[in-house]
Amino acid sequence: MNFVEIKNWIVGIVAGGLSVLLVVLPMQLVLISRGTVTESFPEVAEDFVPEVRMVIFTDTHNQNDRVAQAIDTAYEMFDDDPVYAGVDAFFGLGDFSSIGGENDYENFVKTLNEHVREETVCINIHGNHEFKQDEYREYFLRQFGYDPNTVTEVNGFSCIAFSGERSATEWTFTASSLKWLDRAIGDAQAKSGSKPVFVFQHPHAWGTVYGSTVWGDPQLNVVFSRHPGIVDFSGHSHFPMNDPRSILQTTYTTVGCGAMATFELDKNYLPGQHPDGYSPAGQICITEADSDGSVRIRGYDLLSNTFFCDYYIDDVNDSSSYAYTYKNLKAHDAAPVFDPDASATAYKNEGGEWVISFDEAKPADGYIVHDYKIVIRDENGKKVHSDTYVDDYFVFDDDDTADFRIGTDTLESGKSYVLTVTAESAYHLHSQTVKMPFTAQ
Repeated sequence: MNFVEIKNWIVGIVAGGLSVLLVVLPMQLVLISRGTVTESFPEVAEDFVPEVRMVIFTDTHNQNDRVAQAIDTAYEMFDDDPVYAGVDAFFGLGDFSSIGGENDYENFVKTLNEHVREETVCINIHGNHEFKQDEYREYFLRQFGYDPNTVTEVNGFSCIAFSGERSATEWTFTASSLKWLDRAIGDAQAKSGSKPVFVFQHPHAWGTVYGSTVWGDPQLNVVFSRHPGIVDFSGHSHFPMNDPRSILQTTYTTVGCGAMATFELDKNYLPGQHPDGYSPAGQICITEADSDGSVRIRGYDLLSNTFFCDYYIDDVNDSSSYAYTYKNLKAHDAAPVFDPDASATAYKNEGGEWVISFDEAKPADGYIVHDYKIVIRDENGKKVHSDTYVDDYFVFDDDDTADFRIGTDTLESGKSYVLTVTAESAYHLHSQTVKMPFTAQ
C-alpha cells in the first residue's frame, strides 16, 4: 500500500469517532495485506445450483420508475432460469427518499406494491436521507409494517437488515443499535451451519470497498471483525459497482452496490466528483447462494441491460481461500495500454466549449481505466491546459473514445496542439504517456 493510498484511508477520520478509528485503522491495514496472489480468479462451479436468489439495489432517491424497472427486469431475467428459477427477495439499502418526508415513503411503497409479487420477500432499510426527518422511525413502521432493524429468513438463509438509529450525525449508529447488530449476526451464525449469513446496511464499513474512506462508518468494522465469514452489502457512496474495488474480502466479504439515481467518484483522491455521464444510474446486485457456503455475486446495469461483473466465492466460511482480497485484486490489475495509432480531435460544442476527444486506453480484462492525466501544449510547447479527467467507465456503450470539455477560449481554431495523456487504473497503475497531435477545428 503506497503513501497516497494510506492518506486516502486516513481521510475517514471524519466519518467516525477518533477513538474508534484508531482501533480500525491498524486492523484494516493489516487485513488488506493478507492473502495470496492466485493465478486466476475463481469461476462458477459447474455443480453450483443456487438455493436462494436476492436482488439488491440502493440509493434510488425518488427514482421510483427505476425501482420498478429493477424489479420487473429481475423477474424477466430469472422467471425461466433453467438452473434456478425465480427471485426470492429484494433488498433496498436506503436513500429511497431525498428529504425523508412521509410522502416519499408512500410513493416508494406504492411502487413496491405494484411490482413486487406477493410471494417475494421485500425488505428495506433507512439511509441517511431518511434520517433527515425526526419522525423517521414512525414513518418507517407505518409505511413498511416491519422494524427497520430486522432479521428475515429467506429460504433458510439469515438476512440481517440494519438501519440503526440516528444519533450525532445523520447515520452514525448508537451503541444500542450496534449491540443489536452484533447479537443478530452472532445468533444467525450460531444456527447457520455452512450457509452464508447476509448483512445489509446503508453506509459501507470504513476502509473496505471503493468510496468507504469517506462514505463509511468505522463502527461497523468493529462489529464485523467479530464475525468472520459474513457477506455484507452497502451503498451510500454512489461509487460504481463495476469498479473492481467495490468488492473486498478480509475475514469477511463486503460489497458496494453502486447506485440507482446518480454516480459519484473521486478525483485525485477527493470525493464528490460528478463527471459527464454520472446521471442517470441503474446498477443492481444479484446474489445467489447454496447451503455449502458458495456465493455468486453479479452486477447488472439496467440502462444497457448488461452484466458487468461476476464474482464467485466457493466457500465464504474459509477466509484462507478468499480471492477478492486487496492484495490479489491489485496484483491482477495492469497498466492501461494505448493503441499505437491513438489519435485526438478537438471541436466546439453548441455551448461554445472545446471538446477534446481521444482514443481510450485499454484496461486489464475485468478492470477499468479510472482517469486520465492530460496536458495540452501549443505549437510552441507552451502549456495551455492540464487536468485529471475521470473516465465514464460506468457507462456501458460502444464508444471507445474519451471526451472532456475545456473553456471556450482555451484553444484557437485552426491552430495545432499536442495532447499528452497518461491513463490510470483502479489500483493506480499508469500507462505509458502518449502524445497525440491535433488541430482545433
